[in-house]
Amino acid sequence: MSTTGSPVASAAYADRVAPGVKIAAQISPEPREQDLAFIRQMGVEHVVLWTDSSKSSAEYYAERKAFFAAHGLDVYGFGNRDVHNQDAIVLGLEGRDAKVDEYVRHIRALGKAGIPYTTYAHMPNGIWSTEREETRGGASARGFDEAKATSGRWHDRTYDLPLTNGREYSEEEVWGHFEYFIKRAACAAEEEGVFIGIHPDDPPIARLGGVPRIFSTFDGYKRALAIADSPNVGICLCVGCWLEGGELWGVGAIEAIRHFAAENKLFKVHFRNVDAPLPHFVETFIDDGYQDMYQIMKTLQEVGFRGVAIPDHIPQMADDPRLGTAYTIGYMRALLRRAQEEVGR
Repeated sequence: MSTTGSPVASAAYADRVAPGVKIAAQISPEPREQDLAFIRQMGVEHVVLWTDSSKSSAEYYAERKAFFAAHGLDVYGFGNRDVHNQDAIVLGLEGRDAKVDEYVRHIRALGKAGIPYTTYAHMPNGIWSTEREETRGGASARGFDEAKATSGRWHDRTYDLPLTNGREYSEEEVWGHFEYFIKRAACAAEEEGVFIGIHPDDPPIARLGGVPRIFSTFDGYKRALAIADSPNVGICLCVGCWLEGGELWGVGAIEAIRHFAAENKLFKVHFRNVDAPLPHFVETFIDDGYQDMYQIMKTLQEVGFRGVAIPDHIPQMADDPRLGTAYTIGYMRALLRRAQEEVGR
């Protein structure tokens, strides 16, 4: 780390990713022409994509990368939801080895396709929400009220209280399974030149449904990255999740950004805001929550972040989901321009 506190990116990551904060959009890997035009018209040059195992292959990833490049868009990351938030991996259930093998194939396919990044989440019982609530101007938004929560969900699976995964699990069980998984994933990532960003638990509650959720504290992240012991395993820092947890994290979002950037482990940022920390929050517009999001963008500029920042979980504006995306990305671009002018670099 430099004496000014700004990190010097690791050579491998610097070789794969150009300098500068990049505002990206998440989009279908098989978009319509009007979707591509919408992205370009907002001034976005980078995208992140998701698919499932039915299409996960080096050939598909490379073909999609070439397709987007032909439309002036760079594919920074590609996720596979079928190897993301898998209870078999997290809890060592039947089929665990097959899922780990599937994940390794995903990493190797990304490497062969020349795509540098993927997001991974380690939640054993999904993302938890309660009923949608209104935020500014009556916009519909995701809410979570711990007193009303009954289940987590990941795509077609639901995990119900009281014991979402059939029994109580200890922290050490979950840590042991994480080590088993991440050692194999990190080895493949290093060989292929792919970077894995681990997403926080959402919401960041340390135990839900009898199961530890180990990416709910700053110390948990430090322990996990020490276990991985790899320059290719870092963090996808969801600012929204960090704000959801508030003091439960142990450090604030800005301190976390500075720490992980200094360790060359900050690969992606989910740029969103909430109205309050747990036990009850509503995801709101980025200029309407309790965090001054300019301070987040300014910090990313100060630390020399070179990954992507994407809008995430955007409230529904009027009757067109693109409206919220356009509003958010326009606001992010303005924040970044101001940060560049103030910070320099």
